[in-house]
Amino acid sequence: MSQHQFDSNQRYLCFGLGEEEFAVPLLTVREVVAMPETTHMPFMPAYFVGIMNLRGMVISVIDLRQKMQIKPKTNSENAVVILEEGGVSVGVVVDSVNSVLNVTEKDFAENLAAADSKNRMSCVTGVCRKDDRLILLIDILKSLTGDDMSLISRSATRQAG
Repeated sequence: MSQHQFDSNQRYLCFGLGEEEFAVPLLTVREVVAMPETTHMPFMPAYFVGIMNLRGMVISVIDLRQKMQIKPKTNSENAVVILEEGGVSVGVVVDSVNSVLNVTEKDFAENLAAADSKNRMSCVTGVCRKDDRLILLIDILKSLTGDDMSLISRSATRQAG
């Protein structure tokens, strides 16, 4: 399992998926938008919501809940978090955006369960303890397969008409 490198200057965007809390490095977040109108793409995996037009840029949108096999929260305030990393932009549907976390070294725990044989947990980079809850720190791009990344990269190079 990949180890998270703790950085005391790092801040995280915390969001909800189902009943769980996750966080991504704030520096990878381009913006948060209300659930946009998307264009469905045929023959895509069920978690691939479609593509959206964000000020002339075509961005692929995935439902992170479906991708990670998490039951969506009912009556949630769905939002799309636009992430940008390594020149790739992707929108991820989340149930709620909760807060920005400042993680101190005492909040950070690296002791994660061993990865499963298929390395499906490689996207979890650490665990943060805040008050009485645990927040999983994740790398969204590591949760995507090579095929997912290929589709996202191709759509990122096109401009909306």
